[in-house]
Amino acid sequence: MNIELVLDAKAIIGESPLWVPPENSLYWADIKAPALHRLNLANGEQKHWPLTADIGGFALDGHGRAMVALRNGLYWLDLVSNDLTLLAPAPFDPKLIRFNETACDSTGRFWIGVMTDPAPGVQTNAEAMLYSFSEMEGLVAHRDFTYLTNGMAFNAAETEFYLSHSHARKIYKFVYDKSAGKIGARREFAALGKDTPGIPDGAALDAAENYWCAIHGGGRLHRYTPGGTLAEEIFLPVSQPTMCCFAGTNLDELYITSAREKLSPEDLAREPYAGGLFRIRPGVAGQPKNWRV
Repeated sequence: MNIELVLDAKAIIGESPLWVPPENSLYWADIKAPALHRLNLANGEQKHWPLTADIGGFALDGHGRAMVALRNGLYWLDLVSNDLTLLAPAPFDPKLIRFNETACDSTGRFWIGVMTDPAPGVQTNAEAMLYSFSEMEGLVAHRDFTYLTNGMAFNAAETEFYLSHSHARKIYKFVYDKSAGKIGARREFAALGKDTPGIPDGAALDAAENYWCAIHGGGRLHRYTPGGTLAEEIFLPVSQPTMCCFAGTNLDELYITSAREKLSPEDLAREPYAGGLFRIRPGVAGQPKNWRV
């Protein structure tokens, strides 16, 4: 499969690619820059918005604002003025934990994961819960504790919610009640084999509800069948892919963000495009993803 380098972005941690069809654009974040980026796929035009703290994820409102989950809280970002308006402070100690990865359901409810990511020199075993946000409900905690949340996705009917506990190297499926905004019973969907390096990171579903997952530290993508069987493995020119997203007019292009954080000079010599944005054409169409809060 041909793997194209779309942007030699050299992102510290490129993450959260999000296809926004009305703008013909792919948004993505660099967690540690920190910044939000936009790439117009038709003309290549780029724009970026510098931020004040690590960004764990985002969604748009379709009216010139982005909801951004920063280390110290949840904010509206005005995409014209770059002003930030606080919606909810972080419900944890931001010196120990930050938000990590987000997803929207079709009602506009914003789901926000977590990561134990202490300041340099700080030691902690702290875990945090999964959260959701709507302007009517505010920030709501859900009883799923972990050190690192990734892999969020909804099935087409929005009756199931995918979520990985990356440190455990497991991907789960939850029963999802969209009307109530609640997750229910959890079952294991897939787990990385002992011979597979890395951890499951961000993911996307195709139209047949295959689950495509970036394997961070493993330099590859996995495609799992709807039943959780590993059906395909695609090796990448970078060791730290972070998330994938179907995009383009026909949703037949798969974009992949990557990171270069903590890579040594020797590592970077082997993978000079680490932190870049890549594209493959996997031969299948993606499932539309909710981008609006």
